[in-house]
Amino acid sequence: MIINPENVPSRTSSIYPDEFKSLVQGRVKQALGNAAGLKNFGVNLVTLEPGSCSALRHWHTRQDEFIYVIAGEVTLITNVGAQILQPGMMAGFPAGEADGHHLVNRSDAAVVYLEIGDRTSDDRAYYPDDDLIAEPSADGSRIFTHKDGTLYES
Repeated sequence: MIINPENVPSRTSSIYPDEFKSLVQGRVKQALGNAAGLKNFGVNLVTLEPGSCSALRHWHTRQDEFIYVIAGEVTLITNVGAQILQPGMMAGFPAGEADGHHLVNRSDAAVVYLEIGDRTSDDRAYYPDDDLIAEPSADGSRIFTHKDGTLYES
C-alpha cells in the first residue's frame, strides 16, 4: 500500500498522566503503520519542534524500538549520556535492555524521524528519571503507575 504522509492525520496528544504531558508538547506523530494496515509493528513519522522531546526517558521489557533521522539534528539521551544524531543516522533499542532513552530537540529547527516499534503484548515501560511505570491492561491499552504500584489518577 502506498502512503502519502500528507493524507495521514497528525496527533499531538499523549497518553502520559497529566503531569508529564507538557514534556512532549511540540511532538507531532503520524501513524504511517496504521495507515498501511500493519498489525505486528508500528511506524510513526515524528516531528519534534525545538525544545520538545520524543518521550520521557524510558526502556521496554518486551518491545524493540528503532529510529531513523530524516531531517534536523536531535540529541539522543541514554544511560551513557547525550549523543547528536543527524540525518541518515539510526539507533536501535532492544527489548529488555535497561537503557533508558529518548530524543530531545535542542536545536532551533524542527527534527523529523521515523520511529518503528513492535506491538508485543505484556510489555512494560520503565522511566528511570521519573516516578512512572507503564503497565499493560486487559484491553491492550496502558495503565500508568507510580514506582510503588499506586495508580495515577486520570
